[in-house]
Amino acid sequence: MASTKVSDYILQRLREWDVDHVFAYAGDGINGLLAAWGRAGNKPKFIQARHEEMAAAFQAVGYAKFSGRVGVCAATSGPGAIHLVNGLYDAKLDHVPVVALVGQTNRSAMGGSYQQEVDLQNLFKDVASDFCETATVPEQLPNLIDRAMRTAYAKRTVTAVILTADVQELDYTPPTHAFKMVPSSLGLSRYAPVPGDEDLQRAADMLNAGEKVAVLIGQGSRGARDEVERLADVLGAGVAKALLGKDSLPDDLPYVTGSIGLLGTRPSYDLMQRCDTLLVIGSSFPYSQFLPELHQARAVQIDIDPHMIGLRYPFEVNLVGDARETLQRLLPRLHRKESRGWRNEVEENVTRWWEVMQRRAAVDADPINPEYVVHALDGKLPDDVILTADSGSAANWYARHLRLRGRMRGSLSGTLATMGPGVPYAIGAKFAHPDRPAIALVGDGAMQMNGMMEMVTAAKYHHEWSDPRLIVAVLNNGDLNQVTWEMRAMSGAPQFEESQHLPDLPYAEIAKHMGLDGVRVEKPKHVEAAWDRALAADRPFVIDFRTDPAVPPIPPHASLDQIAAAASAVLQGDSDRGSMIKQGLKAKVQEMLPGSRHRADRPGAGKHDSADDNK
Repeated sequence: MASTKVSDYILQRLREWDVDHVFAYAGDGINGLLAAWGRAGNKPKFIQARHEEMAAAFQAVGYAKFSGRVGVCAATSGPGAIHLVNGLYDAKLDHVPVVALVGQTNRSAMGGSYQQEVDLQNLFKDVASDFCETATVPEQLPNLIDRAMRTAYAKRTVTAVILTADVQELDYTPPTHAFKMVPSSLGLSRYAPVPGDEDLQRAADMLNAGEKVAVLIGQGSRGARDEVERLADVLGAGVAKALLGKDSLPDDLPYVTGSIGLLGTRPSYDLMQRCDTLLVIGSSFPYSQFLPELHQARAVQIDIDPHMIGLRYPFEVNLVGDARETLQRLLPRLHRKESRGWRNEVEENVTRWWEVMQRRAAVDADPINPEYVVHALDGKLPDDVILTADSGSAANWYARHLRLRGRMRGSLSGTLATMGPGVPYAIGAKFAHPDRPAIALVGDGAMQMNGMMEMVTAAKYHHEWSDPRLIVAVLNNGDLNQVTWEMRAMSGAPQFEESQHLPDLPYAEIAKHMGLDGVRVEKPKHVEAAWDRALAADRPFVIDFRTDPAVPPIPPHASLDQIAAAASAVLQGDSDRGSMIKQGLKAKVQEMLPGSRHRADRPGAGKHDSADDNK
């Protein structure tokens, strides 16, 4: 009988942790693991991407975000390990559990300036600061795998296990009952910390005293949907959402004001400007300028992480605890507010906002208004769809035009706001839920950066998905549009074509050459038919929407300074100045039509600067 190698045992231990997929890319630094995969019948399944950043990072992150399980990735030594880092930071900053298995040169070569020798402990010491260890003898297993998995789950973070190439090939010998041996065990039971009764009562007294209660929720509230709905009803509150919490509460509830921040909605802005009491649940939304004035509202925060409590605002009560368990204990202490004037105001603002969004989507553009592209999708979303958005102007339209409801899920790179995760997130989601459709909204910049090549990954694996629908909508405007608008609004600088202009590629035709399907859309009248065709497809589908770069992603509450800066950019010779002025005016006038009170001269408007906030 063949002996069990260290690499065999690593895969066995991953299976015992119920790991079904490992997102990876081959290299000789993990040759031992690759051979073990062959002996194990490819269990857990090796998912091959085109690049380590895509596989080991973004696809593992997408898988973890949409499955609730740890995402596991693997890469070779040296360059493979380096490629992982951006995606691992995406996981760390969005509090997503990911375990990285990383190859390293032989122990005998370490310290010898050997080929592909990189100091991986130092490389990963920040991104995997909670647990990063190197296996130097077989007896360190299973402890290293167990602690990496357990820490990733418990702290919702990134961990790393570095595997020298020669140790992978050694015969496995377990730790013994002896001095300086560390046996280990599987599993992590569910735990849910809760605040003390005294603090819960202080929070309840404050919320009961408030007359205009605003609630801000993030991804940490996702498991407490019923409790948040009950709380909003009892307090007559409006509820705004940080972008990572977009799928935490349905957007079709009349008191849900949508996203907050630069990519947010006017009702969310007004909710924060006019409230007298604020409750933040499971969110670390960083931009305090979009929260109430510092002495305007009394505030309570609920967060499971004691290291993240008390941030962003001068909270009077900081409740460390699981959102669901904490709210279940808080709700019996709350008194139902009989006056519904505040709630009615919030709901009226929400109704008007969606009317504004519909009118903005209907504005003519050359050739297609990107707002119309995404708005047209809203009513067609399957009940069980998983949505991803890339960083850039695509995130604006995802945030403002798509109403997530029921079982729908959605995410993007929130805190790192990196370009490139839109397509690999969706692929990771398909491995988490092969029976559900996935849709990625990406710009042409992100598609050229890495999205197009990941369609090769989709082509390789889509036959294994019971629902083969993976739709990639490319907002093809020939411009790195978000940065172009930030230059105009924040710096008063005109578009610098050498940095901003992108070549036009036939994205749909390229997809067809991969055995997938797609269509290029150049006229508004073909937009809805394209969505219908993609949603009925029997394979991944790329829609190449030719959109107008002059449609501004500037929010309705842009400050007067930003508007002036954008105007200055025009006067300094912006190459797109004619279209920019025309489309900006068209978009703005939709807020001033009858039936809308979202006016620039409304009290409190134009007082705050904006900042990028995919949070």
